[in-house]
Amino acid sequence: MDFFVQNILSKPPFLIGLIVFIGYLLLKRPFYECLAGFLKATVGYLILTVGSGGLITNFRPILVGLKDRFNLDAMVIDPYFGQNAVTDGVEKMFGRTFGDVMLLLLIAFIVNILLVKFSRFTKLRSVFTTGNVQIQQAATAFWILLFCFPEFGRIQVLVVMSIILGLYWAVGSNLTVGITQELTEGAGFAVAHQQMFGIAIFAKLAEKFKSKDPNKESKKLEDMELPGFLSIFNENMVATSILMLFFFGIILLVLGKDYLIAGEFMKPDQNFFFYILETSLNFAVYLAILQLGVRTFVAELTESFQGISNSFLPGAVPGIDIAATFGFGSPNAVTVGFLFGALGQFLTIALLILMKSPTIVIAGFIPLFFDNAAIAVFANNRGGFKAACIFPFISGVIQVAVSAIFATWIGMSQFGGYLGMFDWVTVWPAFAVAMKFLGYIGIGLIIIVMLAIPQLQYRKNPEGYFLITEDYEAYAAKKLNQ
Repeated sequence: MDFFVQNILSKPPFLIGLIVFIGYLLLKRPFYECLAGFLKATVGYLILTVGSGGLITNFRPILVGLKDRFNLDAMVIDPYFGQNAVTDGVEKMFGRTFGDVMLLLLIAFIVNILLVKFSRFTKLRSVFTTGNVQIQQAATAFWILLFCFPEFGRIQVLVVMSIILGLYWAVGSNLTVGITQELTEGAGFAVAHQQMFGIAIFAKLAEKFKSKDPNKESKKLEDMELPGFLSIFNENMVATSILMLFFFGIILLVLGKDYLIAGEFMKPDQNFFFYILETSLNFAVYLAILQLGVRTFVAELTESFQGISNSFLPGAVPGIDIAATFGFGSPNAVTVGFLFGALGQFLTIALLILMKSPTIVIAGFIPLFFDNAAIAVFANNRGGFKAACIFPFISGVIQVAVSAIFATWIGMSQFGGYLGMFDWVTVWPAFAVAMKFLGYIGIGLIIIVMLAIPQLQYRKNPEGYFLITEDYEAYAAKKLNQ
């Protein structure tokens, strides 16, 4: 069990590769095709992680610099900083060990699978497979439950939080099934990450931006053809490079060459201008690598998962990393979402400093980019470019403001980090309030509400609810004729 958790469940490339391998075996493909599918899916996911990791590393001078250069004693909103805060603080605050987190992850994953297995009753269709995210969430959920119920013993913590976390994974990823199928035109996956409720809510709100004229489509980012010299922004790679040069350039100039040399981010003999240029252009490079990884493994996963779906989990789809959605829709939506989310975060951070907040927040790259870029992708697809600009900005404000309040309340801020992703500054604070002030009644309410959500989804469209995963072409044709 420990071997499976450490080497497969918590390592998405190998978990996805294993799913593809098993799926092809169940489809009775030749062994060499199963092996080829495993390798292609695993390598594709590893390419995606190289792109994601490169984006995070590329942002590190800014993240560290803003904290150190201005002597801010601040909390970083970032999943890895949040996980480190739990590791460092859970024994000091509650006298518990971090070891139970991995057991919590495994039991919650089994709960997720069982909920999907009985989809006839639960109406849940998605299995959460993003293992690195599951570790981060299990750690933060472990802390939140101990904060609400410090008297709970080990078994009580594992049972209660496994049910709530397993429900969150199943219900959250299920909320993204329809919008992801429409975005990807039936690619056959859902989102399993940290902003599942967020993208579902903003995708729904984005519909308010649709043109009231039924014969006129809302203008999307991919429909915008800029005139004259602005036409260079029509090319995604050029637009990303220029906008990131502007974004990174300003902040790196503020940090200064001396600080960057002292922090060993750049070499003493390196030209400052070309350092900024290279750092900025690397953003476009890693984004292109990430999108290549998506194209490499998604097709294999979609085809092979039919074997698992047909045999064990009828009507189910795998929930995978949010970055997989960046290969669909408008390429420029990713950059637009990042920039407007950053604007919302930085303005809110400035307000916290001006208001002398007891907890100052430093923007982490993962919430800054992966939440807000994804919100823009879905909002643009559903409501056009205005929605793609407005909603990431709102998300950025919420991420910083609520993280400062919530992490201070539950005591994580003193250990330097909080997860900070959209669902964890909206859904999980609501869970914490319910459990802290209502006790066992709060736990019951959370379970009832979570189980009710897919039932309400199903009632809205009982005929197309499972059809959208089982036969997307038939679903799209039926929707067109309505």
